[in-house]
Amino acid sequence: MVQVPTARSQETIALFEKYVIPNYGRFPVSLTRGEGSFVWDSDDNRYLDLFPGWGCNLLGHCPPRVVEAVREQVGRLIHVPNTWYTDAQGQWARLLSERSFGGQAFFCNSGTEAVEAAIKLARLHTPKQRYKIITFEGGFHGRTLGSTSATAQPKYHEGLGPLVAGFVYAPYGNLDAVAALIDDETAAILIEPIQGEGGIRIPPDGFLQGLRKLADEHGLLLMFDEVQSGCGRTGDWFAYQRFGVVPDVMTLAKALCGGIAGAAMLTTKEIAPSLRPGMHAATFGGNPIAASAGIAMLETIEQENLLDAARKLGDLFRERFLALQQECELVREVRVCGLMIGIELVVEGAPLVQACMERRLLVNCTQGTVIRLLPALTLTEEQAHEGCDILADVIQQQTVSE
Repeated sequence: MVQVPTARSQETIALFEKYVIPNYGRFPVSLTRGEGSFVWDSDDNRYLDLFPGWGCNLLGHCPPRVVEAVREQVGRLIHVPNTWYTDAQGQWARLLSERSFGGQAFFCNSGTEAVEAAIKLARLHTPKQRYKIITFEGGFHGRTLGSTSATAQPKYHEGLGPLVAGFVYAPYGNLDAVAALIDDETAAILIEPIQGEGGIRIPPDGFLQGLRKLADEHGLLLMFDEVQSGCGRTGDWFAYQRFGVVPDVMTLAKALCGGIAGAAMLTTKEIAPSLRPGMHAATFGGNPIAASAGIAMLETIEQENLLDAARKLGDLFRERFLALQQECELVREVRVCGLMIGIELVVEGAPLVQACMERRLLVNCTQGTVIRLLPALTLTEEQAHEGCDILADVIQQQTVSE
């Protein structure tokens, strides 16, 4: 059954059809408010959201501390350029540094901007003849032309050529292939420690450690794109901590500000000066609203012990979906790291996403056959079980229908 938009939703849809460029595939639903892991549409139907904000709403919809911090900040100072100092940006940078590898931050507005900053930094920091960056098949790094060029998925390149030069692609998990690509023009290795859009791909044992060794042997920067995996989603502050491999550069966005637009590139104090004045900037980067939201997000995770919650909820999802795999032949593989959850099916996942929405459950499909969940750290166990029940029933019904 295809969901038919109601009269209220149809009014909003008509506005979009007339005035908004149709570059997104949208569901015929107009969402009006959210709280925690629930959202409501214009007809007051409630949905359980296991993919809130495309992974940006790590604390759920409208987390109280973030809401209050933004409200208070908006009444004092909305925006000033980065030619001035603000306390909030400095405090935010300190909190991120203390929870990661002790470096310095460049602030921007989105994941693709953070990746662009990392690309520039790699080229500025290494000798002039070094400009190539090795990235990985199945990875995703953003939508600007530079980060699209870094994304080793041909479907994102169609019609955009010529791409930015200097990116070479290796199979994910293959150290020998990476070693074979390194030459005198290589500047860096850029990788998602856990591939998100690629289908929640978790690196094989020793792979990230092997990349660190190759980078050190050849004088390369090792850059981790943690736009999706960072900020506590895996049950650690950052995914690199889970694997015990410290990068030279790390990019963050999505969940960084609890739903407010904000992003950062972090690097060591030794490397940071290479991004010298005049070489890169972001007008709204690190603005007072984003900084206040980012501080509130970090404080919420600590004060509510949400890293531990992510690990426990991840175990719950793993147990439920591994049990489903034993019962249902449609489930090929289950991949879970904290609250990054991928359920790979042997059939297309889009119809199941639609069926879940009709049951008032919001999930995502990526790579055609992978059901992807990025739940909020504030999800309750009861809500997790409710979502698992619905999704399991939808998948099993698909089996019955076939």
